[in-house]
Amino acid sequence: MTAPPLSPAPARPATPRHIRVENIPLGIVMMLGSVLLFSVMNVLVKLLSETYPVIEVTFFRNAMALIPVAVVISLQGGWINSLRTERPMGHVWRSVVGLTAMSLTFWSFSLLPLGDAVALNFSAPLFLTALSVPLLGEKVGIHRWSAVLVGFVGVLIMVRPSGEMLTHLGALVALGAAFCQSFAMVAIRQLSKTEHANTIVFYFTAITTLILALVMPFVWITPHNLTDLALLSATGVLGGGAQLFLTRAYSLAPAAVVAPFNYAALLWAVLFGWMLWGEMPTLHMVLGAAVVAVSGLYILHRETRRRLPPTPPAMSGGGD
Repeated sequence: MTAPPLSPAPARPATPRHIRVENIPLGIVMMLGSVLLFSVMNVLVKLLSETYPVIEVTFFRNAMALIPVAVVISLQGGWINSLRTERPMGHVWRSVVGLTAMSLTFWSFSLLPLGDAVALNFSAPLFLTALSVPLLGEKVGIHRWSAVLVGFVGVLIMVRPSGEMLTHLGALVALGAAFCQSFAMVAIRQLSKTEHANTIVFYFTAITTLILALVMPFVWITPHNLTDLALLSATGVLGGGAQLFLTRAYSLAPAAVVAPFNYAALLWAVLFGWMLWGEMPTLHMVLGAAVVAVSGLYILHRETRRRLPPTPPAMSGGGD
């Protein structure tokens, strides 16, 4: 008697190459660590800008950031995967607008109290929401447009109802930095469709370092001592480390959970400004910053509900 044919064994589902492991508490810790590192970096930038050109400080910020970036690339996928790109000119554009944003942000630190400059920097997501319509083709509904309008009311409160601060160079520079930062966010959204996060960070850091190196002979001031050299180098190590913490935070937890902790940068900026320079925020600045923060969080909430790429608040320091 012939045995009946055996049924084929059911095929096993393919094992994904990478499984995201969610760890919300660790994601929050990583975000808070990123904010702290960026905040300390901003303090060093403000201190060093009193002695050295902003362009030179920015050069060290980017050049020394290559160290932690290189370490992570070596540990995650290697150089071949990270250097492969389908959008070389996209990286150049992202680097140019990102470098402009970073330079203007650092310049604003030397022109304004640290807390004021950081607060104005957080208007970048408002500009991004407005730019996402013509540049990204996104549909922005009445809820997000309302949040943008409320946010810009907060900006007007920060620059004083009389508009007197609009004539202040520092306020104009800080708002210009936020505007350029929104273009950098648009570029990152476009690149993220095909490029790995490590690829975007590496090319930004490398290209901006090269651009600044070409300018260095015209503005270079030799560090006066080893302490200054160490502090200049620390801006890059702190900035690079902060960016890696930030990336890790978003890989461990949803953006809607970790992004609000970014606003801790405002508290650190006010604290450091008071401790080191005796700077105290005005009532207008506090109220305006609160309005901008609430509108930014609402925009993030709407994007999360509509499953759009998240728009976290702008990370002060030029945002990698």
